[in-house]
Amino acid sequence: MMARNLALAALFSMTLGSGAMAQLDTVVVTAEKREGYGVVYDPSQAVVPPHLFIAKRADHLITKVQVTCDTRDFGQRRAELKATLRNIMHAAAGTSTISLSVGERVIVDLSEAGFDDVIGADSRPDTSTAAVIIKTKVAATDTITTAMARINQFIATTPKSGRSEIIGNGEWDLTIVGPEQYRDAIIALIVADARHTAELFGPGNAVAVDGLEHRVSWYQKGPLDLALFIPYTLKIMPPGK
Repeated sequence: MMARNLALAALFSMTLGSGAMAQLDTVVVTAEKREGYGVVYDPSQAVVPPHLFIAKRADHLITKVQVTCDTRDFGQRRAELKATLRNIMHAAAGTSTISLSVGERVIVDLSEAGFDDVIGADSRPDTSTAAVIIKTKVAATDTITTAMARINQFIATTPKSGRSEIIGNGEWDLTIVGPEQYRDAIIALIVADARHTAELFGPGNAVAVDGLEHRVSWYQKGPLDLALFIPYTLKIMPPGK
């Protein structure tokens, strides 16, 4: 029984894992909870995640900014706004740690071809705005303070055209790239733990693992660190069952 269940778990892992690796989406960690996308552990809930997890640094620290311009003439206003967006892209391209994105839960790179899609009317009259996500890669040596400082410095030093401004919202999130790529490694931990647990109960005991169909989930383990897990349950099956 134990061998059959563990073999099924490994096969299930490989089947899902191969599809998940085809496209590595950049997922906003904190926004997952707000948007209800996927299964994300909420410390305020009574449900406790499994004790098995993979500790991982977030891939990016991000913040959303509004690039705005209130030049009265509409054509000039859009020209200044696009010039500032180009300045942001040029400045980011000159670094190894800063990049730009747009979107909500799953974010994609900002491109000049998409300027018209991201620019819209602001709530104020004669003002246009574009929402842009500024990302910085999280290094092993980073603290939350150093990572935030990189983005703040980037915003402060990027040239603005005309009456354009770059206004932050003061909120910071983390991203993870392709969380499903860690499925096999997490399931390998579960398989090893299940086998060890069954052995502790004595010869002949088997184990059943349920819940491996769930998506990879996570919770924030530190300012820049995540714990990745799959919600599952383990049941010991006595001999003959």
